[in-house]
Amino acid sequence: MTPEQFRAVYNEQSTVMQGEEVASVEDLIFAGPDGVDLPVRVFTPDGVDDPAPVTVYYHGGGWVIGSVETHDAECRALANRTRTVVVSVDYRLAPEHPYPAAPDDCYTALCHVVARADELGVDPDRLAVAGDSAGGNLATVVSLMARDRGGPTIGYQMLIYPACDIDPDRWPSMTENGTGYLLTESTMRWFYRHYVGAERFVHEPYAAPIRVTDLSGLPRAQVVTAEFDPLRDEGAAYARALAGAGVETHYECASGLVHGFWSFADVVPAAAAARDAACTRLVAALA
Repeated sequence: MTPEQFRAVYNEQSTVMQGEEVASVEDLIFAGPDGVDLPVRVFTPDGVDDPAPVTVYYHGGGWVIGSVETHDAECRALANRTRTVVVSVDYRLAPEHPYPAAPDDCYTALCHVVARADELGVDPDRLAVAGDSAGGNLATVVSLMARDRGGPTIGYQMLIYPACDIDPDRWPSMTENGTGYLLTESTMRWFYRHYVGAERFVHEPYAAPIRVTDLSGLPRAQVVTAEFDPLRDEGAAYARALAGAGVETHYECASGLVHGFWSFADVVPAAAAARDAACTRLVAALA
């Protein structure tokens, strides 16, 4: 299957779930790196503070598929449950735009949110980053970039079944859960090949954050994995590494669930419970 074909299938599947109502949804264009357009979608729930806390969200999809459209319902649910303004970033996708285009876009979007906080009605002192799967990778990579580049200051990172490495041979769960649980090992290898290509990027910290030797000074974090997920072990290892570096970290493995559970929380009670608990922790962190 080509990336274009995969995107078409994924886009069609993502329309199955009807998103919740929010107070407003606005599509904006930020100036991206090298002058490219960087679309974002801003979700504002009812009853938010003025200015409101803000969550910058990076969608999943293996850095190859996905968009603000495919994760519209997830962002609506996140906005409603956290009472934060959610800014979803439509970063460039591989293989047309391989690493490091995605992290560059995501960091640039974060900087725009802070610079345009008054216009967006948000409080940059109550700022979180969040993402699922490849988006979880990008959320913590952006946290690393912000630390290394002197800002913006991020208050919290919410990493939902994050991809923390790009070497599938290191993690037992990649084999144990590599078939039969929605996301497969072969699909992950396909994603890695399109995103990073050359093996030298395996050790690039902004591609594989589990390889970072110094995680100190990163924002408080929660890492949520799923029991039957190929990415479970690398997510758990990253949570341990964060905690070992002195970062206040909450780790949760959602029992009985598979990769992508956030997307079907409306029909799977255990997925809804895991999603809502994660949102509650974000609310407490930004209070």
